[in-house]
Amino acid sequence: MTSISFLGEFESTLDAKGRFLLPAGFKRQLPEGEATRFVINRGFEKCLTLYPLQSWQPLYEQIATLNDFDPAVRAFRRTFLNGAIEVEPDTAGRILVPKNLAEYAGLGKDIVLAAAVNKIEIWDKAEYQKFFDTYSANEFSALAAQVMAPKAGGMNG
Repeated sequence: MTSISFLGEFESTLDAKGRFLLPAGFKRQLPEGEATRFVINRGFEKCLTLYPLQSWQPLYEQIATLNDFDPAVRAFRRTFLNGAIEVEPDTAGRILVPKNLAEYAGLGKDIVLAAAVNKIEIWDKAEYQKFFDTYSANEFSALAAQVMAPKAGGMNG
């Protein structure tokens, strides 16, 4: 099984029924011959995540192995899995965003689909822009250093 990874960001629109067209730029990045089934669910920020089924499956299996006796695990599972649903493009290639998920993410007509390694984030266009407006170049540089710097005690620390 080939691992999936995405690059890019694309603007799209939700139609009156809450459907969007998966951009050709992302379609080309799906493995040849892969079934085009996805799981859509709430993101950690005010967005949605669209996982190709083969990216979702290992994550779901990992969540299933967590300790059910831990209240934090139960709360995480409930929150993360609540609303997650399998979707697939219709004959016209449109994906339906369930109304409850669209409301969670505050999706309007204009949306942005952004690569997030093995999944795609779906943002309201204005909310996406607002997210990037919060980081100056210096703040982004500091964030990069914090996240990417070798950890103490690690191979490079």
